Amino acid sequence: MMRRAISLFFVLSIIIQSAFAQGAKDELAAYNDPPSRLRGVIEKYDDDVGFLNRFYSAQTSPKRAARFKQIYSDELALLAGLNFDALNHDEQVDYILFKNYLDHEIKEQERATAQLAEMASLIPFAATINDLEDTRRSLKDIDPAKMAATLNDMAKQIAATQAAFSGPNAAKPKRTVANRAVRTVDGLKRTLRNWYTFHNLYDPVFTWWCSSPYKSVDDALGKYSAFITTKLVGIAPDDKVTIIGDPIGRDALIQELQYEMIPYTPEELIEIANKEFAWCETEMKKASRELGYGDDWKKALEAVKQKYVEPGKQPAMIRDLAYQAIDFVEKNDLVTVPKVARDGWRMEMMTPERQLVSPFFLGGETILVSYPTDGMTHEQKMMSMRGNNPHFSHATVFHELIPGHELQGYMSQRYRPYRGDFRTPFSVEGWALYWEFLLWDMGFDKSPEDKIGALFWRMHRCARIIFSLNFHLEKMTPQECVDFLVDRVGHERDNAAAEVRRSFGGDYGPLYQLAYMMGGQQFYSMHRELVDSKKMTNKQYHDAILHEGQIPVEMVRAILTNQKLTKDFKTNWRFYKERGN
Repeated sequence: MMRRAISLFFVLSIIIQSAFAQGAKDELAAYNDPPSRLRGVIEKYDDDVGFLNRFYSAQTSPKRAARFKQIYSDELALLAGLNFDALNHDEQVDYILFKNYLDHEIKEQERATAQLAEMASLIPFAATINDLEDTRRSLKDIDPAKMAATLNDMAKQIAATQAAFSGPNAAKPKRTVANRAVRTVDGLKRTLRNWYTFHNLYDPVFTWWCSSPYKSVDDALGKYSAFITTKLVGIAPDDKVTIIGDPIGRDALIQELQYEMIPYTPEELIEIANKEFAWCETEMKKASRELGYGDDWKKALEAVKQKYVEPGKQPAMIRDLAYQAIDFVEKNDLVTVPKVARDGWRMEMMTPERQLVSPFFLGGETILVSYPTDGMTHEQKMMSMRGNNPHFSHATVFHELIPGHELQGYMSQRYRPYRGDFRTPFSVEGWALYWEFLLWDMGFDKSPEDKIGALFWRMHRCARIIFSLNFHLEKMTPQECVDFLVDRVGHERDNAAAEVRRSFGGDYGPLYQLAYMMGGQQFYSMHRELVDSKKMTNKQYHDAILHEGQIPVEMVRAILTNQKLTKDFKTNWRFYKERGN
């Protein structure tokens, strides 16, 4: 009996060890990316670009532009020398992504050069500042007396340039160009300060010669920046409210759409947005009737806005909504949620200054909560509370956390991180918005109030396409964009202004705002193709997406469908389908 027990013990031990070994093997397999021979090429490129970016610190220097053009050309030549057909499918995807990225970087550089040319008459002194910084980086010896003369002449040149734009008959640049010039002048001022600080005090002869003329130039640049702001742009130097923007035009929009692998024209995208907006209005009326407001959905919307929580209660509300969504996706086995991701997200309150451009949530590993502070006016407090009510938040907390940005960011750091250069808002924002589509279909928004909150945000994403594209097509002004959000979507006016300010302030690309809805439509269309057809389960589909990085969605589709690829790949996936089709 004892021998049998010992034998059984050893058998069980072997079985358990084997199970643990298989579990460890499965876990290792899950966390190891399939190898790509292009990974090292891309990572080396990133290291080289980082190195060059730090070396060429004069941002508007022609030498910097030439050096970056060279590295783009070198990498394209390297790709051209590869046998595309000999690459495996993952490597072919990396090839296409890298080539698309490099081609776009060259076009972006050309656009930046054209923008500098537009500002040339406003910044004739830029070449001198760039040369000084380039010389410092090359470690060449300088003549302090000559540097003093150069600085003295530059101060006079800045004053003369300002005078030339001051006269009653002076030709005035476009307001958008002048606004861009302010940022450029401020950047040149910082570049010159870096150059001066390197030599000052460490070279007593330099300081003796250059201290006074440098102060004159620095003062002249500061005054000139204020002059452009007040006289040519037409706003106060400390104005953080007025929205100017910098429309790029139709040709540049087409280029950007091709880069993002969106084979639609701006006009087609506006048409799609209007169709989606009409669907939202129909659904809004249904929810409005449930609340007793008939077809007047804006009255129902106002009633929902009044259901805000009292001051101090917003964090608890956000916490509860976050775990409600996590429980929903886990219960329905929709996506893998690692325990660290589930337990490790954080919450912070957004500063009043940040709320000027982000009146709602921002998310990721940390969710930033926008809510009033005691220093705001009564009207500002009410707008913020109304705009961040529980039912609006019901459809956006999970967008920012799980299964949205927080889960997405967690996975992108662990799977194919070398694809970070190819990160696109159509994948980043599209993924989070897609979950709003899917959870709506699955009944996550049960009450009419929650439905109105979800539909408000979907309308908002449609409106983003309409106003942002029309702005870049120069068919709408920033103020008309604000009015559009207030009148058509039902935004609070301050929140609408903050949204437009965020869109055109320069921190986001020209397609960023349309990427939410269009990226969401791409993932939604692919879900129909792969999950509704039973080719994949929800969990398989969502996990597979998270393992490929935040790349253009058309390339995710190519991976999941094992699409045959060619080295001259062109975007061609017409993904949009009207509801019911």
